[in-house]
Amino acid sequence: MELLKGKTALITGASRGIGKAIALKFAQEGANVAFSDLNRDENMENTEKELRELGVEAKGYASNAASFDDSQKLADEVMKDFGRIDILVNNAGITRDNLLLRMTEQDWDAVLAVNLKSVFNLTKAVQRIMIKQRGGSIVNMSSVVGVNGNAGQSNYSASKAGMIGFTKSIAQELGSRNIRCNAIAPGFIETEMTRKLPEDVRKEWIKTIPLRRPGTPEDVANVAVFLASELSSYVTGQVINVCGGMST
Repeated sequence: MELLKGKTALITGASRGIGKAIALKFAQEGANVAFSDLNRDENMENTEKELRELGVEAKGYASNAASFDDSQKLADEVMKDFGRIDILVNNAGITRDNLLLRMTEQDWDAVLAVNLKSVFNLTKAVQRIMIKQRGGSIVNMSSVVGVNGNAGQSNYSASKAGMIGFTKSIAQELGSRNIRCNAIAPGFIETEMTRKLPEDVRKEWIKTIPLRRPGTPEDVANVAVFLASELSSYVTGQVINVCGGMST
């Protein structure tokens, strides 16, 4: 359908998992894709190759999304290489799960820096670009844990809930400039990380999902395409749960 033809997307944390699925889906819809991850490794090079095979411009960048300076440099490099940034997907994220009783200050700070401060960093870096272009779409990858909370994930929950508040505020700040900002809140998604869970834990999770299956990265990517494209031109400041009814 080429819903994103002529647009350039910047996606953080996209060498694998949900981020990679979004990058591939965007490319299939005609977008040129700039993406970042902490290191330039085999995963990044493979993703770059797969994107280019879809007939679009694509480039991976080694960049620390938790660093304000790195984020500004990344936006500058993408502008130099691609000439524009129409879509930003703030997808970079980590977990350091533990009960609050056992959680260290380092685990709290690391999760808030990568998951939440990165959203500030990259949005700040691209905002002037999008204002000058008189339009843009920002998609922030939150979580149902940010909506509902979860024992043993207070740091992760706080970071993802903070992202929702940030999303709603930026939607109000930038709406008059034709820049939209929305969030996606995935539930139990089948990724490399969740596949490592014990089978009994997986089964208990699935019992809580009305659709009785885990989601796929492609399920999330489809919603990201909607929010990035003109199909959602009158949608901003919203949180879309992609959770099979888990948070209903």
